[in-house]
Amino acid sequence: MIIEHIDEQLLKNMIIEGANSLEKNKQLVNALNVFPVPDGDTGTNMALTMQSAVREVKNCKSNTIEDIANALANGSLMGARGNSGVILSQLFRGFAKGVKGKAKLTTRDIAIALKSGSDTAYKAVMKPVEGTILTVARESAERAMELARKEKNIASFIEKVIEQAEDTLSRTPDMLKVLKEAGVVDSGGKGLVYIYIGALGALTGNISDVEDEEILNAILNYEDDHTGELLYSYCTEFMINATNVDTEEFRSTLEPYGDSLLVVGNENIVKVHIHTNNPGKVLEEGLNMGYLSDIKIDNMKLQHRQEVVEEISLPKPKIKKPYGMITVTMGEGLTKIFKDFGIDYVIEGGQTMNPSTEDFIKALEEIDADTIFIYPNNSNIIMAANQAKLISSKNVIVIPTKSVPQGVSAMLVFNMELSPEENQEEMEEAIKNVATGQVTYAVRDTSYNDVAIKTGDILGIGDSEIKAVGADIKSVSLELLDKIVTEDHGMITLFYGQDLKEEEAQQLAEELEELYSHCDIEVYYGGQPLYYYIFSIE
Repeated sequence: MIIEHIDEQLLKNMIIEGANSLEKNKQLVNALNVFPVPDGDTGTNMALTMQSAVREVKNCKSNTIEDIANALANGSLMGARGNSGVILSQLFRGFAKGVKGKAKLTTRDIAIALKSGSDTAYKAVMKPVEGTILTVARESAERAMELARKEKNIASFIEKVIEQAEDTLSRTPDMLKVLKEAGVVDSGGKGLVYIYIGALGALTGNISDVEDEEILNAILNYEDDHTGELLYSYCTEFMINATNVDTEEFRSTLEPYGDSLLVVGNENIVKVHIHTNNPGKVLEEGLNMGYLSDIKIDNMKLQHRQEVVEEISLPKPKIKKPYGMITVTMGEGLTKIFKDFGIDYVIEGGQTMNPSTEDFIKALEEIDADTIFIYPNNSNIIMAANQAKLISSKNVIVIPTKSVPQGVSAMLVFNMELSPEENQEEMEEAIKNVATGQVTYAVRDTSYNDVAIKTGDILGIGDSEIKAVGADIKSVSLELLDKIVTEDHGMITLFYGQDLKEEEAQQLAEELEELYSHCDIEVYYGGQPLYYYIFSIE
């Protein structure tokens, strides 16, 4: 099959099939987690990111290569979950830059766009690590640039790009020691390969057997879950078709009309999203810039699409606070603990379900404060929180907490009398002084640091390393703590999960009191799934 050009409809199909391919194989990607624990979620994160992109692409009715690529970039950014999802969104952002102004795509155009995507993703990561999805994207893009000089058949071209991606993927264990020890390739890179394979299938007709609507119905759920009184009732979205729009200036024009404001675009088209009580006035401002398309107005109170704009009265304004706080956690007990500390908004998530950039945006919308702190409590969530910070017009500070104990420690030193900068400094210092231990179970056979691990084994994890392996929760917990508790520590806090009884946690605490007489021992119900214990050692 010889295909020398990709038009807008074929590009749409390639994006959808890329998402289908990843969805079909996401559990295989999840299984490539370096640690054999039940929170390997790279495949899930990337699949959710892709489905958000698919939703945006399907809603893009302007049908140009450029608009479809921008929809791909914007949709993936808003749905980005975890580090892999955020990096994927940056690959698409660069791809959109690369196809700007193109009516049809040749192999050369695709190669340039893939290279632009790789460059953009590398710039988005503070310390790029080779042996990851970044390497797979870069080397396949470099190969694409070489191939495009002679290869004009897009199907053959993409087949060879995939061959390079798979070759690079096979070498990722040689670039990262942790991958080699675990006997796996990079999970994010594997997910990217599946997207490429799906895109090729759209060209050749060898498509995934996953039904598109089935995927969307199972994964996409974009109805806002609003609780309490809404300050703004209408979710208003539209595209402005114009030239030379100053997006920064236009964003300032719309700010007085509501919140959750996004103005993203380029010289020819601008995407606007805002929550407002005056959608008619917002549309008038848009008309002053150019002609409008893809107008959508959702009444968030009635939870269904409104075809006409209704005038409503403003509810009583909320009192603006100096500080607001958002955290991420899972488990009834941990949620209650954070709320008792004064957290305004708890996003349910963490292991197995990383919140998206959009989840953070929604949380930021709910809080009216001069400064809002975000505690991600997971290293794989920090990037999504930072993306939300960049998008939001509010003053947001992300405290890079990588665990629940770090989040709790940061909250404990918060001082209402200090400035945002002083609080940030105090919190970032506090999280350096807390160690985290976690006890969970293995979901597959593997080896780590020459220790054989079998499915179902109990694992003790500390300092991002597996430090104890055994068959008994208590014995593994004791071995783990023996390796991370020192004479300098003064407190050990146990948060026990939903699969344990309080009596079991209290029995462990009693043994710890004898072993670590220099430490205060506290026990709390966390209710977290997957992890029998989360230990905070301070």
